[in-house]
Amino acid sequence: MNYFIDCLTKKYACFSGRARRQEYWLFVLFNFIAAFVVGFIGGILAGATGVAAFAFLGTIYNLAVLIPGFAVLFRRLHDTGRSGWWWLIAFLPFIGIIVLIVFCCLDSQPGENQYGPNPKGL
Repeated sequence: MNYFIDCLTKKYACFSGRARRQEYWLFVLFNFIAAFVVGFIGGILAGATGVAAFAFLGTIYNLAVLIPGFAVLFRRLHDTGRSGWWWLIAFLPFIGIIVLIVFCCLDSQPGENQYGPNPKGL
């Protein structure tokens, strides 16, 4: 949970540096859970009150976490020794998103690289 909060507060738009696998995947997990809960509550409120504006709560949340989501993805790619621009590979049909997920699952590049010191401290 601390990684999620850190990404939203301290590292909101920090596209430089490196992020461990743990930081990235815990951000993804808690972001998924929070988006589901916000969307669920917005749907219930929209249905119960008849006010369609509540249905946009999920959209507002997703827009709020868009920048920190890209920032932590860029830092994760930096940790594997790749430029943050590798996220664009996700636009390749079928295989692009799989390659991006594999990149995010890879272990950190040992030692210091061009993006900074190893966040594991090794």
